[in-house]
Amino acid sequence: MPSTFTLSATVLDSPDARALAGFYRRLLGWEAEQDEPGWVTLRAPGGGAGLSFQTDEGYVPPVWPPAPGRQRMMAHLDIEVSDLAAAGTLAEEAGARLADHQPQDDVRVYLDPAGHPFCLWTRG
Repeated sequence: MPSTFTLSATVLDSPDARALAGFYRRLLGWEAEQDEPGWVTLRAPGGGAGLSFQTDEGYVPPVWPPAPGRQRMMAHLDIEVSDLAAAGTLAEEAGARLADHQPQDDVRVYLDPAGHPFCLWTRG
C-alpha cells in the first residue's frame, strides 16, 4: 500500500523562534500548538498546515529584492487579505517593515522581524 503524504507545516528559521512566532501569532491570530525552547508551531483555528519556527544561531536574513552575492530568500509566504491597507497597518503594528521594492499594485511585500519577505495580497 502506498504511503500518504500530508503537509503538516512550513518551517522558518530565525535567531529566536519564540519571538518570530509571536509576530506571526499577532499577524495571523493563530495559537501555538507546540512551544518548546527553539521550536514553536502555530496552527490556524480551522486546521490545515501550520507554521513552525526554529531557532538557528547561524541564521542570515535574506535580502529583498535579491542582490548578487547576498543571501537570497528560498521561499516566502503569500497571505491573502480582504483589505490590503488595513492588513498592512496591522502587519506594521505587529512588527513588520514595508519593503522598499514593491513589484505589483495589488500585492505588498513586507519583511517580518527576522527579515523573511512575505506578501499580503488581495484577489483582483
